[in-house]
Amino acid sequence: MKFLFDDEVFSFEALRAAGHGAYGGADLGEVLVTARAIPEGDDVAWQQQWKATAERVEELGRKSLAGGHHVSAREALLRASNYYRCAEFFCREHPWNDPEAALLFTRSRETFLEAMGLFDFGFELVLIPYEGTTLPGYLYLVDRSGTPRPTIVYNNGYDSTSEESYFVIAAAALARGYNVLAFDGPGQGAALREQRLVFRPDWEAVTSPVIDFALTRPEIKPDRISLFGYSMGGYLVARAAAFDSRVAALILDDGIYDFHSAMTGALPPFLNTWIAEKNDETAVPVVQLLMAANTKLRWAVRNGMWTMGVESTAELSRTFQHYTLAGIADRITAPALVLDADNDQFFKDEPRRAAEAMTSSATTLVALSESEGSGEHCHIGALSRLHQVVFDWLDQTLPQD
Repeated sequence: MKFLFDDEVFSFEALRAAGHGAYGGADLGEVLVTARAIPEGDDVAWQQQWKATAERVEELGRKSLAGGHHVSAREALLRASNYYRCAEFFCREHPWNDPEAALLFTRSRETFLEAMGLFDFGFELVLIPYEGTTLPGYLYLVDRSGTPRPTIVYNNGYDSTSEESYFVIAAAALARGYNVLAFDGPGQGAALREQRLVFRPDWEAVTSPVIDFALTRPEIKPDRISLFGYSMGGYLVARAAAFDSRVAALILDDGIYDFHSAMTGALPPFLNTWIAEKNDETAVPVVQLLMAANTKLRWAVRNGMWTMGVESTAELSRTFQHYTLAGIADRITAPALVLDADNDQFFKDEPRRAAEAMTSSATTLVALSESEGSGEHCHIGALSRLHQVVFDWLDQTLPQD
């Protein structure tokens, strides 16, 4: 679905930003005027224009807040948080040492937290014990009564942050009586940027402590904990569920069987062969040439080297090989909803492969279509339709008392 740009990644990210408008994360007019000022494929202009919009909208929110207009303030601050996230998206050339990227991430989080404090539902910053340190997270509560409720654990993907969780799942969940526990795991959000924790394929080592923490909270029903995986999170939560019987239900948005397929699909076969043979001296310069001409590949490789903690493009491809459900998918026993998208430009056919490998009869594969506007990766631009499918299935699978 082409949206405002011919460049595939610019189009997708603009649609992602606009799509969050379903839950107050964007105004279409603000998206249109921002995109209009960005030349095709210009990463620098993307960062500058989204930052300018974010700063302007943040200032609107602060004026409303100073005047005691809390609803107007939270609406503007929530949009500003999303726009700051957009501005940071392509800052991947030197991510460990980029003060501008750090600033944009911080402002996205700060405006998000200020907005959350102006809502009526319960909201807490939490620290989840994990291997001698903690993982940062947010607990969204339907209310402050302390009543135990079914809860969704939200898992980020390859580039998302826990601030995005409000738009992706929490707003819809709260409206239907579900709490949400969102967190940044290794390779994600604040855990990556501030603690320098990078991805690991054995994600059960991450999710099990998160569930341990959830079980300490009286507001969470212990037998009604579901996992929701967003983008790469679709692989991560499936992997976790294969090793943790406490998962009551599993939602993959979208399903991923073999994460490495995204890399191999983006490169010509001869180059994949060179990388597999560790002919890096020949392969790496060719990958760099391709990156220079392809926005999607350039961003994906740079983001991957950062989040996976590797030093070369060839090493990144080989690292991705460990992110697979091969040999473990049949261990998943929880009821699972595996979502698919007609036009998934990153993981075509991966949801079907994941669903077929999950041999339980309680696995349901649902494909959302381009014809109804929900055929993009993770169904961006169609969050209401996505949530209709997710929560109708979840309500039926795990009926609330």
